[in-house]
Amino acid sequence: MISQLQYISQSPHLENIAAACDAGCNWIQLRVKNKPLPEIASLAEEARRICEGYNATLIINDHPQIAAQVNAHGVHVGQEDMSVAAARQIAGNGRLVGGTANTFDQIRVHAENLATYVGVGPFRFTATKERLSPILGLEGYKQILAAMKEAQINLPLIAIGGLTLEDIPDLVAAGVHGIAVSGLITNAADRAATVKKIYQLLNA
Repeated sequence: MISQLQYISQSPHLENIAAACDAGCNWIQLRVKNKPLPEIASLAEEARRICEGYNATLIINDHPQIAAQVNAHGVHVGQEDMSVAAARQIAGNGRLVGGTANTFDQIRVHAENLATYVGVGPFRFTATKERLSPILGLEGYKQILAAMKEAQINLPLIAIGGLTLEDIPDLVAAGVHGIAVSGLITNAADRAATVKKIYQLLNA
């Protein structure tokens, strides 16, 4: 089951992952950029322990070999990384494999490679990602979802990129499966209340 709310970790990763799990998040993506592989593997090992304690799903961004090494639930690959098929080959068939997309054509390729879900964005500008793809906005998602329906592609679509609570109802109405957020939870004054509100909006 692909969670409707995915938390993308920010530094300090382990502290924020534990706080997100404590607030009620059940799907965590460990996203560590520009660090040596042994350091990422060490963080992944600790993140898995934290997630196990909360029965949360752990996805490793970019590194299928680390996902396999620490026995994470899956891996997520970006547009500039390897294909979903290549990631699955390294991570192992039993793992979830998600892919990032900005266009319908990219989603179609992920579907052909048997992705478990697609993270599609950005919705708007976000400071947490370098080399941002073209902004989609609500209309962009509507067009992509219409194209997916026409092509009979039923992959769960996770919206990502600078999302606020106010954006969720329109995205749900458009047909997204869920959202992936980082700062919305990391920077919340009351993380538990924010997570609860997100779930309410996603299921309204």
